[in-house]
Amino acid sequence: MDSKLRFRKDGTFKIVQFTDLHWQNGEAEDLRTQRLMERVLSEEKPDLVVFTGDLVFSLGCRDAYASAAQAVSAVAGSGTPWAAVFGNHDSEGGVSRDRLMETLAGQPGCLASAGPEAIHGVGNYALTVTGAGGGTKLVLYFLDSGSYSALDRIPGYDWIREDQIDWFRERAAALRQPQDGPTTPSLVFFHIPLPEYREVWRTRRCDGRRFESISCPKLNSGLFAALAEAGGVLGTFCGHDHINDFEGDLYGIRLTYGRATGYHTYGRLGFKRGARVIELQGEGARYATWIRLAGGRKLSAPRTHLPLKPRQ
Repeated sequence: MDSKLRFRKDGTFKIVQFTDLHWQNGEAEDLRTQRLMERVLSEEKPDLVVFTGDLVFSLGCRDAYASAAQAVSAVAGSGTPWAAVFGNHDSEGGVSRDRLMETLAGQPGCLASAGPEAIHGVGNYALTVTGAGGGTKLVLYFLDSGSYSALDRIPGYDWIREDQIDWFRERAAALRQPQDGPTTPSLVFFHIPLPEYREVWRTRRCDGRRFESISCPKLNSGLFAALAEAGGVLGTFCGHDHINDFEGDLYGIRLTYGRATGYHTYGRLGFKRGARVIELQGEGARYATWIRLAGGRKLSAPRTHLPLKPRQ
């Protein structure tokens, strides 16, 4: 997809990540979420917004498709390009991910797409960001992490499937310029955290908070290994766990939570809603990240966590 995304002349590109809006019907809590998003957009002026799942709480919506359009309206009306992946609560109760994607694609500024029909999920796609002087300098990958396990003997959440991982490998290889040259830097967005989020918290220094268990799938399908093998992946970004916001480096990839944005869902006293901000620098060579809280405070020096378990 030609997204027309481009680094600024100073080599920066700013992304705001909103996650877990849990929008329902435009009720009072939803309007608080909308005001938060509007404030963050005004303060940060991003080049791209990414929604990392659970845009709506479909079981509480009178019309989940209309609610999805409402949920993204603050961004769609701002003129800022945006992308999205789905979470486990977006398509419960018979709500169709395909129809949700059609709804999103009809809103101004949407760069999300359903992706290949032959692989699992709806919303597996990639966007490229060109340098100020041209040429692809950064790739953004979006993966549908599914909803719930379809196997009775395996409880819990779904996992990113083998055909999705194969698609990532093929896409990463195709975007290598030239084919024998260095790997293009990339970021990866999905909703449900990988099992490696649990590992990085247990074994590495992390910055930020973990106030709830890491709700990753029971099965490790190997996406992280594919990311490490591909090279060039700077970081991954997820949502799902509303009162976790930490990040930590595992084998050169920064595993990162967003900050829960929506008020129409559970939270924790003193743990304010907000958004994660990602600023690429040096045309994708590196990035800095911080959290913009409701009320406007910038949280750029989060608490450090040191592992109890010795590093293996």
